[in-house]
Amino acid sequence: MLDKPEKSEDENALPLLPPNGLNSLTKSRNRLSFWKRVSLLGLISLVVLTATAFLTFRAINRSNAHVHSVVASDSNGAMFGYDVQRTHFNAAERILNVNNVSHLVVFWSLSTSNVIISSPAVANGIVYIGSFDGALYACNATTGKIVWASHTTDAIGSSPALAEGLVYVGSDNSMLYAFNANTGAMIWTATTGGDIWSSPVVANGIVYAGSNDNRLYAFKALTGTVLWTYRTGNLVSSSPTVYQGVVYVGSEDDELYALDAKTGHRRWATKVRLPIRISSPAVVNGVVYIGSEDGQLYAFDARTGSILWMAQTNGFIHSSPAVANGMVYIGSTDHALYAFDARTGKRIWAAFSGDVIDSSPSVANGVVYVGSQDHKLYAFDAQTGKILWSYTAGDGIDSSPMILDGVLYAGSWDGKLYAFHLA
Repeated sequence: MLDKPEKSEDENALPLLPPNGLNSLTKSRNRLSFWKRVSLLGLISLVVLTATAFLTFRAINRSNAHVHSVVASDSNGAMFGYDVQRTHFNAAERILNVNNVSHLVVFWSLSTSNVIISSPAVANGIVYIGSFDGALYACNATTGKIVWASHTTDAIGSSPALAEGLVYVGSDNSMLYAFNANTGAMIWTATTGGDIWSSPVVANGIVYAGSNDNRLYAFKALTGTVLWTYRTGNLVSSSPTVYQGVVYVGSEDDELYALDAKTGHRRWATKVRLPIRISSPAVVNGVVYIGSEDGQLYAFDARTGSILWMAQTNGFIHSSPAVANGMVYIGSTDHALYAFDARTGKRIWAAFSGDVIDSSPSVANGVVYVGSQDHKLYAFDAQTGKILWSYTAGDGIDSSPMILDGVLYAGSWDGKLYAFHLA
């Protein structure tokens, strides 16, 4: 029998947790300490869980290809993972490639007043990103000039999603916001019972987002009215994915859930060995891919929840998978970016950075882009894992790269949003 969701037509009817009284700066520091503790524990505990050996790649491919100049334009990429299936794959990119990506240089950078772990979304020539300073920024994709900045009352680690002229984002003040994408005017807010680290997804007029009150929420996209909620056994920091009328999301109760997108009724739930923290599902060709604290990348049958295969890394997985051209890419706290066969789970290659990779990779035109806590943003050959390019920022990069029309965007713990283009 299917589990029934919690129903509500009034967001104020939802039980709320008491405010914790911490300001944005304090919570930012607490979250920094939390992630570093989690990463260290992951490396220690998973030595026991696995004996998988590292693969090392040091080859650097330097290209002398033709140099392009570009201007950002409309494309996909209006949410974390590019699309509602969270594939992290831009099949439309035609400018950046394995032959010219080594020529990337800084196009512009935008400074905020606190950490950025939010991932950029791009639509209609505007880049949107959140900051731990509590603001959602909209800036011109060509110049980096701020178009508007709208403030919440707490840190934003959630990544924005755009649909029908609105931009949605969660905040550590337990609220989901909808702003006018052109002006930044607040259209509505909806209150949950916990911090929203989850990044919203919008499909068929409904906004879905997880909350640290252990619930997944479904809101009317135009009004913010709560349609249904589903309670899990722990925090929902994972970002939901929508595929063929089903919403998939992980929870820190160690389970991956499949819920009916209209009603919130549970289709299935499958347990893994350790919590699913931050890692978010990607669904391609009837298969759901997601990482876990147990260091495994999982592949599930999207219809039944059966585990098709598991692939081991040597660290926790907070990164979300990218799926492209028969391959699945994911980062790990063991400092590596992995590439697996999407059908079998066989490891194809592993490429190493100098620190934890919590950033989620993005794939475009034969290149995989990912950030690392070693302060670097990387570009790897998607087929071989060879390093094609890297850039050193002022601090770690957990933000997930966005590649659109020859421009690469990513945020950093140094508080900056970076844009790179060919020179």
